Amino acid sequence: MRLVDWADEEGARFGRSLFGSSAAGGSMADQDELRKLVDRDGVSLPEAVGAFGVDLDRALEASSQLESAAAYLELHIEQGPVLESLDLPLGAVLGTFGVERHRITWTGQAAHAGSTPMEQRRDALAGAAKLALAIRDIARETGDGAVCTSGGVVCKPGIVTSVVETAEQLLDQRHLDAAKLASMLARAQKLSREFAAEERIDVAWERLWSIQPILFDETLIGLADDAIREVAGASHRLPSGPLHDAAEVARAGVPTVMLFVQSLRGLSHTKLEDTKPEHIEVSVAALDRLASKTIDWVAAG
Repeated sequence: MRLVDWADEEGARFGRSLFGSSAAGGSMADQDELRKLVDRDGVSLPEAVGAFGVDLDRALEASSQLESAAAYLELHIEQGPVLESLDLPLGAVLGTFGVERHRITWTGQAAHAGSTPMEQRRDALAGAAKLALAIRDIARETGDGAVCTSGGVVCKPGIVTSVVETAEQLLDQRHLDAAKLASMLARAQKLSREFAAEERIDVAWERLWSIQPILFDETLIGLADDAIREVAGASHRLPSGPLHDAAEVARAGVPTVMLFVQSLRGLSHTKLEDTKPEHIEVSVAALDRLASKTIDWVAAG
């Protein structure tokens, strides 16, 4: 049994998530882009990891660490409200959502805010605004946990006296089903073209990042359910919207499962993030049971 402390899951310093696990999993194929990344102090990513003896050019050699791995188990806070809404401390994770992340650039024409009649405006922000509302319907109609987020819009010239000429909009779409995720993206792109025509503006899409949904091992999910019921009385299966290192390990072909422990108020990435001590205790007990069951499963294998 090995305990793993992955490097830079969040990507907070350089904006690139799952650094260590993608190297170990063998999916890291963006070394050229990684070499260009710098933090707010001007330190490059190769310099930062090099200070700890990591050679970016040899990072994929870490995949040898998973060659003999028979299973991977991870315990994590839920970072969402589902378990709390069900009054349950623990849940078994089905897998991680696939993600489609794009930058959408709307281009209109800057014009004086006072002298340009409403019907003659080519307002780039109007297209972004329409799409920001439309993606709510896309998520709701797709269902099964679908989420769409317009996380930011940057407008230029960005002054109160001018119609917006360009609006750069960020769009994040997630689903556990690859076909439904693709459909969500196609619908958003189709609507964007319709909105551009309505507003007499142009629209262009640029993919920032994407990852396919990753499903966890069915046998291990069942063992996780059993372990949770033994220590907490009831379990619930749920997908993970956030990404985790477990996704990269599963992607590498290692049987994987996660346990979620309840997050108070469903909040994460905020100073209000918290989990009850008694829930942490029962989650560790569940992980211990799951580890024992997994060892027996591998030995019988």
